[in-house]
Amino acid sequence: MTAPNRLQQLHELGQSPWLDNLRRGWITNGELARWIDDGIRGLTSNPSIFQKAIGSGTDYDEQFGDLVGGGTSVLDAYWAMVTSDIEDALALLRPVYDASDGEDGFVSVEVAPELARDSAGTEAAARHLHEAIAEPNLFVKIPGTAEGLAPIRTMIAEGRSINVTLIFSLDRYAEVMEAYLSGLEAADGDLSRIASVASFFISRVDTEVDRRLEEIGTPEALALRGKAAVAQGQVAYQRFLSTFSGPRWEALEARGARVQRPLWASTSTKNPAYPETLYVDELIGPHSVNTMPEATIDAFLERGRVERTVDADPAAARAVLDQLGEVGVDLDDVARTLEDEGVDAFATAFDDLLATLTAKGDELRKGA
Repeated sequence: MTAPNRLQQLHELGQSPWLDNLRRGWITNGELARWIDDGIRGLTSNPSIFQKAIGSGTDYDEQFGDLVGGGTSVLDAYWAMVTSDIEDALALLRPVYDASDGEDGFVSVEVAPELARDSAGTEAAARHLHEAIAEPNLFVKIPGTAEGLAPIRTMIAEGRSINVTLIFSLDRYAEVMEAYLSGLEAADGDLSRIASVASFFISRVDTEVDRRLEEIGTPEALALRGKAAVAQGQVAYQRFLSTFSGPRWEALEARGARVQRPLWASTSTKNPAYPETLYVDELIGPHSVNTMPEATIDAFLERGRVERTVDADPAAARAVLDQLGEVGVDLDDVARTLEDEGVDAFATAFDDLLATLTAKGDELRKGA
């Protein structure tokens, strides 16, 4: 029998490795199926991922040409292409969903980025995506902005599975978990088919905090570089353990409810001085997900460290956050900055892609 690789060993420790990317070519050439065979148990996408996938190469040209040639608008053509990829990925991951009894095998698609500050629009868009792609292993991604909290609760109450994205702070994470719990409490009957993950962004925290530490420039500040993101993730895991225990949770669990697993997102290291697998190695623990781009997966398969680390020393993690405050880093302000940047980055990627598709559509129409 072949020994399990590091991705499979992660799952043995209770963490699910997911792929943070999607390209049509991976579906058609069997690459995604090979990732799944290697131990990938889910897949996430976002507007930036689709911008790179659709905006380059020729994988989408035939479908796009047929759509715009038939009078479909560029925006509707975009969603048709995205829906096609998501449905194909859902089919490939459905055996994982079935074998895990609904724990894994999910594919995530995000509502339009322009809706991140629009509660009513987010709710309508999330409901539409769930109805248009009516598969049990679909996650619709809702940004964890203040405006996203009410739609998260409503979707969970309606029995729809949600991936909450763009979480950068412990306070917002607590609000997201509360939205999930209150949504479950408002739902009818058996809760076992409702799933959710809370996507806590990791590497971007170090990028922003390190920038501020370097501006402060004291030896105490510089010594904290590269420590904020892991520490915040480890403290978030303690919040997760605390929230999903006790009488309130036990009452929901008796109705079949599943925990809302923390998902570590943005786990590729942005600073080349840091180990490529830093944000995987230090955040391993049960009932969690790590979604990685392919380069991080390859690095982890080769040299990752597989052991339970996420709750190895909670006191040390809390001490790092305290020390950051003592040297002058305002983590609340860091979170606000990163949330705004994340929303803007997805919106820009979406707008750039639509501009590219519009130009391509004009060329096709002229050629026709």
